[in-house]
Formats: sequence, C-alpha cells, structure tokens
Amino acid sequence: MTLDHPTLAQLAEHVENAELNAHDISKITDDHPEMDWDDAYAIQDLIRQRKIARGARIVGFKAGLTSYAKMKQMGVDTPVFGFLADYFSLPDGGEARCAELIHPKVEPEIAFVLKHPLSGPGCHIGSVLAATDFIVPAIEIIDSRYRDFKFDLTSVIADNCSSSRFVVGGSMTPVAGLDLRTLGVVLEKNGQVAALGAGAAVLNHPATAVAMLANHLGARGESLPAGALILSGGITEAVAVSPGDHISLRIQGLGGVSIRFA
Repeated sequence: MTLDHPTLAQLAEHVENAELNAHDISKITDDHPEMDWDDAYAIQDLIRQRKIARGARIVGFKAGLTSYAKMKQMGVDTPVFGFLADYFSLPDGGEARCAELIHPKVEPEIAFVLKHPLSGPGCHIGSVLAATDFIVPAIEIIDSRYRDFKFDLTSVIADNCSSSRFVVGGSMTPVAGLDLRTLGVVLEKNGQVAALGAGAAVLNHPATAVAMLANHLGARGESLPAGALILSGGITEAVAVSPGDHISLRIQGLGGVSIRFA
C-alpha cells in the first residue's frame, strides 16, 4: 500500500460522489500513479463502509475481467471483484433511469445464490457448486464513473469495478445436472440480437469466478455469506444502452430477464 489513510478516504469520497451524483471524473491514477492493488481495494472498502453507514445493505458481490483474453490484455492473472448494494437491484421487467447513470452498458451473466457460506483459501469449482442454492439469469448494468469509460486496473477496482445496477430473473434453477459451460446465452436490444455467448466464456466455467472471489476474500479475512448473490462475470462484450432501449436476456435452461431504460 502506498497511500496514507486521509488520501484513501478523500479518494473514496471523490469516487463515490461521482456515482451518487452521476457525473464523470478523470481516472484517479492520473493524480496518484503510485496507487497499487491494495490501495484500490482499500478505497473500495471505504466506499462500502460509507454506504453501510448511510443504511445501505450489501447483498452480494461481482466478478469482473472474467475472460482469459481480457486478463491477458490487462496484464493480470485473476479477475477483479466488487460488491453489490441493495439499491443497485432493479425488478425484472422494470425500469432503469438513465438520469441516475453516466454511460451505462449491459452484460449478460449467470448469478449464483449461496445456501452455505463459502470461504478461501482453497475454494474450487466443486466447493462453489456444493454451496450453491440456485442460479438465475442476470443483467448487470455497468457504469464506470471515469470519463469516456477509460480507466486502468487500479482505478476501476477503486470504482467498485463499475458496479451500478443489476436485475435477476425469477426462475431459480438448481445446478445439479447442468453443465454451466455449455449454456447458450442470447442478449437482445430492442428485439434484435445484440450478443451471443455461452457460460464457458467466463473462465471456462462460471463457478471458477466465484471460487476466485471466495479465495480473494479469504486472503482478506472475509467470506461469502449464505444468501449472497454473486454475479459471476459478463458472458459477452458489454452493450451500450440509451433512454428508450429495452434489453432482454435468455439463458438456455435458466429462463429470461429484462429491463428497460428511461
């Protein structure tokens, strides 16, 4: 860690205010190029504490950079992770207000809900599947606070990995008997196919991302609690959206979910 606590606290307030007020900022490493991963996660933790202090509940977690190609491009060997606050959640078929966002994009994801706590180190795919209550289709709405969606790795971690809103489908599917790698995914924008993919796009198996998250938290003395919702990572490239757009997602065997933008 390279930054002192007053600087970390100031940056947490700066980045969170950009989210809460829906205005963009330059990436924080422009002014603090010495920032490292520990600094970035410390800023994210302070943002989480700020939200909890105002009465928000943390309902889950998310993984980002969950394709091997993207990790190679960014020069890392593990995904990045963020948290999900209760007010990020939107109802299936509901509305996302673009006035509350800066430059939103959507990603199709397989979301896990845990029936047992999950902790690392040593967590693996089998651990995740054994601890999973059910999975659901999910649309994550990402919204970087950085101008023009341009950032580096430490800046995006500090910005809670572009977390913003999410919506999950109402069909709860047990994992037993499913090969999550081969589940087909169709994301539609205004009735037209916008992206296609399969579960294997996420680290060859979506549960791998959840295991990496549990191991990441374990190294920090934390764990994934029972009942937590985990967004395992985007299966396709993110798709930009604007007011008036309608997004629907169908995942083979899991059902569908939709959201409209106003």
